Amino acid sequence: MAKAAARYACQSCGATWPRWSGRCEACGAWNTIVEEAPRDSTPKGLGGKRGRTIDLEPIAGKTAPIVRRPTGNAEFDRVSGGGLVPGSALLIGGDPGIGKSTLLLQIANAVAARGDTRVCYITGEESVEQVQMRARRLDLAAPGVALAAATSVRDILGALDRTDPPALAVIDSIQTMFVDTLDSAPGTVAQVRGAAAELIRVAKQRGFALVLVGHVTKEGQIAGPRVLEHMVDTVLYFEGERGHQFRILRAVKNRFGPANEIGVFEMTDAGLMAVENPSFLFLGERGDPISGTAVFAGLEGTRPLLVEIQALVAPSALATPRRAVVGWDSGRLAMLLAVLEARCGVVLAGKDVYLNVAGGLRIIEPAADLAVAAALVSAGFDRPVPADMVFFGEVGLGGEVRAVSQPDLRLREAAKLGFRRAAMPPRSKGRATATAGLAIEEFRHLSELAGRIAQDTRRAVRQSG
Repeated sequence: MAKAAARYACQSCGATWPRWSGRCEACGAWNTIVEEAPRDSTPKGLGGKRGRTIDLEPIAGKTAPIVRRPTGNAEFDRVSGGGLVPGSALLIGGDPGIGKSTLLLQIANAVAARGDTRVCYITGEESVEQVQMRARRLDLAAPGVALAAATSVRDILGALDRTDPPALAVIDSIQTMFVDTLDSAPGTVAQVRGAAAELIRVAKQRGFALVLVGHVTKEGQIAGPRVLEHMVDTVLYFEGERGHQFRILRAVKNRFGPANEIGVFEMTDAGLMAVENPSFLFLGERGDPISGTAVFAGLEGTRPLLVEIQALVAPSALATPRRAVVGWDSGRLAMLLAVLEARCGVVLAGKDVYLNVAGGLRIIEPAADLAVAAALVSAGFDRPVPADMVFFGEVGLGGEVRAVSQPDLRLREAAKLGFRRAAMPPRSKGRATATAGLAIEEFRHLSELAGRIAQDTRRAVRQSG
């Protein structure tokens, strides 16, 4: 019998190759191809046997509605869509030390404390004593939480695949689990895929919620095969700077709720505390108005959120001026600088430009263009924008200010926090917009905003002279 050929798999995308190479041709990653145990090449076929007939149900069939299990943590329940769905699989990723294990230990304790339910927390990275030490520090002592340290999927399934399964099972982390029928090392594509498939299968059969913790790569993506994100029902990313007190839990996929929803947490001595009013928290440290700052009325999922955009423009001693961005897309900043120069006459090409989103939040919404432009022009002219004004609107390559979704929610949040004016795109004809008592200033072109700030600068110079 011929020996099975060697098989090499990319640890980034899961593509397989007959020989090793330094670069994966499928995803372009370097040094990610690892040899794995060869598959049995003996053709098995179906042996001429027919499979069992599956039951087909009409799309409007009468089934019992799924009852979610709220965790008691308002921010986590918001991101998950209202609570944990029985039989669902949730994947959460984040940088090392960001607080994933702390948050999930708090969630497990909260679920067990809300009723007569059992929760299993299984760690492959720590010992039971280490988890207990963290629980004592966080003052968590719900009697229904059971801890275990294990990495064998066969052993874990022995504790979960039973007639009285737990209500929630947390696996920390999926990269440490291994299936003993595979010869590859834990963390490889085959092991991560195989371990996740077995755990998800049992969770759906037994009807308990499964939470998997995933490591991330240096690019911020969950390590392992991309198929892992397709296998689970919900994918959450834990964002934030380790040296900063705020943490953002963002949903990038959710089969049972809205995607792009966020939850805001504050890291304290007692663990991660949910923040009920993140807009007030992000704006709480604003002082006297200075040039280069503008407040953006954003929307994350279904939640309106106000954050401060900070810009600094300084003379450059370099042949190529520096562009540093924190919390926003650097490519979009380059586009906006080009639009300001080509369409508005605001030249910042020979100066260093620094842009920061206060509070550690990362903004991906194009509606932040107008607020960023206001902060850049304000910094360039060294003239503060009105402190009681919020900005939102998308800017096109022609300099036009385009409409964005749900302006009513943005305006109501701004009015609730004491703002009196709003700079926004022109409102659609025939569609009323609730102004929430704010004075609305509509800008059709970015040059109107730049001209307004330049005019204020000239007026201030004349008055001072």
